[in-house]
Amino acid sequence: MTTATAPAHASDALADRETLRLCTAGSVDDGKSTFVGRLLHDTRSVLADQLASVERTSADRGFDGLDLSLLVDGLRAEREQGITIDVAYRYFATDRRTFILADTPGHVQYTRNTVTGVSTSQVVVLLIDARHGVVEQTRRHLTVAALLGVRTVVLAVNKIDLVDFDERVFRDIESDARAVADDLGIDDLKVVPISALLGDNVVERGANMDWYTGPTVLEILEGVEVARGRANDLDFRFPVQYVIREHASDYRGYAGRVKAGTVHVGDTVTLPEGREAVVAHIDTPDGEVESATAGDSVVLRLDREIDIVRGDLIAGAGRPEATRRFAATVVGLSDKELTRGKRVKIRYGTRLTRGRITSVDSIVSIDDAAPVAEGADLTVGLNDIAHVTVDVAEALPVEDYAARGAVGSFLVVDQADGDTLAAGLVGTRLG
Repeated sequence: MTTATAPAHASDALADRETLRLCTAGSVDDGKSTFVGRLLHDTRSVLADQLASVERTSADRGFDGLDLSLLVDGLRAEREQGITIDVAYRYFATDRRTFILADTPGHVQYTRNTVTGVSTSQVVVLLIDARHGVVEQTRRHLTVAALLGVRTVVLAVNKIDLVDFDERVFRDIESDARAVADDLGIDDLKVVPISALLGDNVVERGANMDWYTGPTVLEILEGVEVARGRANDLDFRFPVQYVIREHASDYRGYAGRVKAGTVHVGDTVTLPEGREAVVAHIDTPDGEVESATAGDSVVLRLDREIDIVRGDLIAGAGRPEATRRFAATVVGLSDKELTRGKRVKIRYGTRLTRGRITSVDSIVSIDDAAPVAEGADLTVGLNDIAHVTVDVAEALPVEDYAARGAVGSFLVVDQADGDTLAAGLVGTRLG
């Protein structure tokens, strides 16, 4: 049995635990709010005054027990009122690790929000109503997970109590879901029968499904290897954000965040135009360190003075070749359409350069990743997923999307007002 702990306020102990980022997805009637509420409640991640409020409101509504969906009702209220829809983030912890949970909207018209939540997550928990099985929305969310390279998907077959905990119903859904996941290339699908209402197999096992001997959802989340597929497994990438000069001391440092890989003092790094240098110092607010890895914000000092500016890339030996044309998949984030020939700005890493949508090659179905439209005059609208070709005014060291966007991700920006029109994944192709 998993031992849960308060998200405390004893947070010193939490500082040493690994953090797993996950997101929940599913249709609006699959019990996602109740599932998230159950996860928070059973890991004791709910403050006493919140719990008391839920108890009172549940009693006022005549609910037999706790209506745990009330713990995440704020986002639901936004949806019902038709105002701005966004991804809500929840935080909880157990004795083994801490978690950041992105709760994404379920409707197909909020594909861009689902993409936002999934893009920062290592694991997707996808809920299915046991009465309905694999539906269109299930396929959509699995497609988004595949598009963004998520390796682990937990398929939580919810409301199993409403089909009398029938193992055959669960096995049929499991078989259908695995077929879809296999088609999309998702290599780690874990399927769990749950009742978020009763709590079975969410955090605790429960007593209603002796036929299921696998782990609970929380046990899976506690056991997933956080480092799997992470950016520190890639070659070193360091987009320069700022050049720090102190003329009095001849100090010259290059500030930024390590996007991928690891760098050590003494490493040889590659620079634009085929140049090389050796890392002489790595500075942080707490002083010099011997190495830095993906996610660390540092200042690199090299063994020689080289003209490097914001937007340049300091890389390892496997430096990507700079190019002025590349293929990509984009997700429409704006009501403004992308069309063939549209002039835009491309933000890749810390570089912002002029660009053009050379062609919109196809619009991709979010249901099954197959092309649904091809031709010379396609447009990319809000929530559309499309394969495109992009030209840029200055050669960029782009490379295929990997490791949750550590490399290969970019933004398409409106030249006129700076609005973000689309998110892009270099080299990614579905269908």
